[in-house]
Amino acid sequence: MSETPSTTSGAPTERVTHSLVRDVDLPGGAGVLALVTLDNGLDHTKPNTFGPAGMAELKAALEVIRTRAESGEIAAVGVTGKPYFVAAGADLKGVTAVHGHDEALELGRMGHAAYTILGDLRATTGVPTFAFVNGLALGGGLEVALNCDYRTVASDAAALGLPETGIGLIPGWGGAYLVPRLVGVEKAVEVILTRPAANKPYKPAEALKIGLVDELFEAADFLEQSIIWAAKVVTGEIEVPRRELDPQPVWDAVVAATKERLDAVVGTSRPAPHRALELIAGARNAIRTDAFDAEDQALADLIMSDEMRASIYAFNLVGGGKKPQGAPDPQLARPITKVGVVGAGLMAAQMAFLFAQRLGVPVVMRDLDQERVDKGLAFVRETAEKLAGRGRLSPDAATRIVSSVSGTTDIGEFASCDFVIEAVTEVMGLKKKVFAELEGVISPETVLATNTSALSVTEMAADLQHPERVVGIHFFNPVAQMPLVEVINAQETSDEALATAFAITKKLRKTAIMSADRPGFIVNRLLLLVMGQVLAAIENGTPVEVADRALAPLGFPMPTFELTDLVGPAVAHHVLTSLREDLGDRIPESPGLAKIVEDGVRVVLDAPAKGLPKPVDPAIQEVFGPARPGEPGVLDADGVLDSVLTALTTEIGLMLDEGVVPGPQQIDLAMILGAGWGFHTGGITPYLDRTGYSEKVLGKRFLPDGVANVPA
Repeated sequence: MSETPSTTSGAPTERVTHSLVRDVDLPGGAGVLALVTLDNGLDHTKPNTFGPAGMAELKAALEVIRTRAESGEIAAVGVTGKPYFVAAGADLKGVTAVHGHDEALELGRMGHAAYTILGDLRATTGVPTFAFVNGLALGGGLEVALNCDYRTVASDAAALGLPETGIGLIPGWGGAYLVPRLVGVEKAVEVILTRPAANKPYKPAEALKIGLVDELFEAADFLEQSIIWAAKVVTGEIEVPRRELDPQPVWDAVVAATKERLDAVVGTSRPAPHRALELIAGARNAIRTDAFDAEDQALADLIMSDEMRASIYAFNLVGGGKKPQGAPDPQLARPITKVGVVGAGLMAAQMAFLFAQRLGVPVVMRDLDQERVDKGLAFVRETAEKLAGRGRLSPDAATRIVSSVSGTTDIGEFASCDFVIEAVTEVMGLKKKVFAELEGVISPETVLATNTSALSVTEMAADLQHPERVVGIHFFNPVAQMPLVEVINAQETSDEALATAFAITKKLRKTAIMSADRPGFIVNRLLLLVMGQVLAAIENGTPVEVADRALAPLGFPMPTFELTDLVGPAVAHHVLTSLREDLGDRIPESPGLAKIVEDGVRVVLDAPAKGLPKPVDPAIQEVFGPARPGEPGVLDADGVLDSVLTALTTEIGLMLDEGVVPGPQQIDLAMILGAGWGFHTGGITPYLDRTGYSEKVLGKRFLPDGVANVPA
C-alpha cells in the first residue's frame, strides 16, 4: 500500500492521480491495447500517489475497460505512469485523521476493489493485463503492477519495492499474497521484510532477477518495446513461464526461520513485521478473496496503532531533514577546492575516501609517521577496489578517488587547503595542540573542523586567533553508511563556517542536524546515558544477561553489549567518563566497564545465526561481581527499562531547556539516523509520550497529542 505519509494538521487535500486512458494498436495485428497512464498532472518532482479520489477514478476507468473487454473491443490492457513514476504508493496524508477501525478498513478495501479488476480480467474475459513500470514503483505503486498478469520495467526506474513494514504497515493491496506466490516464499521474505528493514528497494535488474518483473527494456524506447513485447505475449509468440508454488515443507521452514529471527530482533516492539509474516504464511493455501480480506483486516489494525502513527511521524522527519533547521544562508559557504584530514587512522581514512568520492577535490591525510600514513592510503585503495569489484563504483571512479587522496607527514601540506578536519584521539589537549599547529600553516579563510564525538568545540578553539572559523562536524562510524552528521555551533563559530559545514554535509549526501556545543551533543549524550544506566544496574546486582535483554521492547537494532562491542569498550568508557565529568552524577560510572577495557575482556559471543543479535558473554558477570537477582534494590528487566526511560526523559527535558536543539523533533531525527532508533517509536519523544514517561517525569508531553500517536 504505502508510502507518502504526512502529519500536517487540518483536513488533508488529496493530490489526485488521474487515470488517463487511450487505445494503442498492437503491432502485427494483435488487436487494441487499452493503455491507462497514471498522472497527477504535476512535474517530475511530485510523484503519483493514490488517495480515495484517485483510486475511485482508477476503479471507474478499469470498470469501463472491463466492459470493453467483455464485448471483445480490446485484446489487452496496459498500465503505466507519467515520466519517472508509476506511483510512490498510497497518499496517507489523512491517515492520522482516521479514528475508527471501519474507516481504516475501507482504505484497504478501496485498493483491492480497483486492483482486483486487473487481476481478474484474463480469467473472466481472456484479456491479459500488463504493467509497464517506467519509473519508481513503491508500495501501492508496485502492487498495481503485481496485480497485472505481466510486467516490464525500464532500465532507469528509480526503485521498486514494498516498504510498508518499515513504517508500521503491511503490503495491503495484494502484495502480501501475490509476492510469495510469484517469487517464492524465501524471496518474498526479502521483499516484504528484509529490504524494508534496510530501507533498500530494488533496482530494475534486481527486480528482474528475482522475478518481480518479466522483462527489462532500455529507457529510451521503453514503452515502444514493452508494447511490442506485449503483442508477442498476446499472440502466443512469447510464453512467460511462472514458477510453481514452493512445497509446503519449504514454505513452513522459511516461515519458521523468519519467525525465529523476528522474535529475536523485533520481539514485541512493533506488530507490523509479525502481521506481514502471518500473511506470507497463509498465502500458499489461501483463496485469494480470503487473503485479501486478511490484508484488509491487518492493515486496518495497524493503521489504528501507535507504532504506525509514530512511523509516519519519523518518515516525515527523515524527509524533512534534508532542509536542516537553523542553517545559515547557503551563499555564505566557502568554496572548497582541497580538503585536509588530520590523522590517517580508520576514521580519518573513511572521511578522506568520502570527501574524495563526493566532493571531487584533492584530499590530503597527514599523520606523525609514514607507517600510519601508508595504512590510511591502503584503506582508501582497498575500499575503492572492493566497491569497484562489487559494481558499486565504476573503474574510472575508483581510480579517480585513489588518485585524489594523498598522504604526508608534513603539516605544511595543509597550507593550500580550504577546509581541514581533525580526527585524532579524543583528548582535549591533543586536539588543541593540533589546532594551534594548523593555525600557523593555513590561510585565515580556511575553515577548521573537529570530528569530536563529545568534547567542547568552544574550549578546543578558545586559544586560537580565529576561533570563529572552528566548527564541529561529528561523523558517525562507519562513515560511509551512517546518514547523520551533527554540526556543532560553538560559542564563536561564524555563519560562514557553519554554512560551509552544512554545504559539505549536503554534498556528502548526509543529513545534518545542528547542535549547540553541549557535552555529548545529541546522540552520544543519550546513547551513552542508556548504556550507563544498563551498566549501573549490573553494578548493582542485575544479571548481565537480564540487563542486556531489558531494552528489547524498544526494538533497538542490537542489544546493549553488542552496541558496546561495536563502539569499542574503550571508546564507550572514555565518552561515558567525559560525560560524567561534564554532566555530573546522573551519568553513571562503571568500574566494571573500566576493568573490561583494562583486561581486554570480550563482551559478546558470536551470533547464533546470520541476522540474529550477538548475545552477551555470560562470563563477563565475573568482571562486575556476583549477580543478586531478587534482592531488595536489584532491578529486574522491567526495572532496568524503567530506569533507562526515566533517565532519558529527564535528560531530553534538560537538553531542550539548554537549547541543544530547537525542539524534540531534532532529537528524534538524530536518534533515528544516528542511533538506529526505530521508526516505529517515532525516534524517542513519541515513545516517552505514549508510555506516560514525559508526563510522569516532566509533567508535560513533548509533542501535541495525535502528532505521533493515536489521539486520546
